[in-house]
Amino acid sequence: MAVTSLRLTTWNLRYDSQSNNITVANSIANLPDRLQKPPLYYADVSREQPWSTRRIGVAALLEFLGSPIISFQEALVRQVRDLKELFGEDWDWAGVGRDDGIERGESVVELKSWDTFWLTDTPFDVSKYPGAGSYRICTVAHFTIDEKTFTLLNTHFDDQSDAQRRLAASLILYRAKYEAATTQGPVPAEGSDNGAYQIFTGVLEPVTINATFAEKFAVPSDSPLPGDFKMLDTRGIIPRQKVFGHFATYTGFSNLGYTGPYGRIDFVFGASHVKWESTAYKADEALYDDGVYLSDHRPVTVDLLF
Repeated sequence: MAVTSLRLTTWNLRYDSQSNNITVANSIANLPDRLQKPPLYYADVSREQPWSTRRIGVAALLEFLGSPIISFQEALVRQVRDLKELFGEDWDWAGVGRDDGIERGESVVELKSWDTFWLTDTPFDVSKYPGAGSYRICTVAHFTIDEKTFTLLNTHFDDQSDAQRRLAASLILYRAKYEAATTQGPVPAEGSDNGAYQIFTGVLEPVTINATFAEKFAVPSDSPLPGDFKMLDTRGIIPRQKVFGHFATYTGFSNLGYTGPYGRIDFVFGASHVKWESTAYKADEALYDDGVYLSDHRPVTVDLLF
């Protein structure tokens, strides 16, 4: 069977904290002349701009990158709807509102099925972990491409509770192992990781998870996997000359030259057992000389072969 190439992009969009009534059409109408120099380069660079200002640039960059599957974090439903409007009818989306479990749709690339679980001790119920800053979920989507199956897990770990992050990583790793065993296809996992990296990559042992979840997603006895199953950081296994762009994926809305908040917290992982290859990696730019941060995170794009 021929080798399949797949490009994946993950981006924490920064939720719409300054909502207004400006339509997508109005945002487009208010764009500056394409040939006109900005009055001042990097003006207001340290100020978070409303989503209505950011969304056109977000959509344009994503379309330029050309990934058929894009994973978002922090995106509110209205933000995803805006992007769907900008991308056009060929695109759609899958996922739920993390706070209420409502909203659903279909994806852009041969989506076969999907589901969501909450990253708590009651993962099948809409729930928030005690001490966590927000409701946290993981969306699992099964795709086919070139008659091959792969499973994508998308999540956003909590920024306040280390206990929640450890539990979340343990749940996702357990589910990833199940998907790897039952599909025998690649299992990439994407998202903003505020501290669960060591459990994902096998440095730390997982914590105890919900018994019902463990029973439902137990690896079948006829599909065993190696005991050292883990997730691999795609940046770390790509040939060095194929790693491009930034190291830090989180910048905040910082002044030029101030790197205090910088860090690498946005990742694309892949399950260790399956034959796949990561051939290129780029942490892109989210700030251009018009001074508008598209997000406080940078998009990460990875090319895979399997």
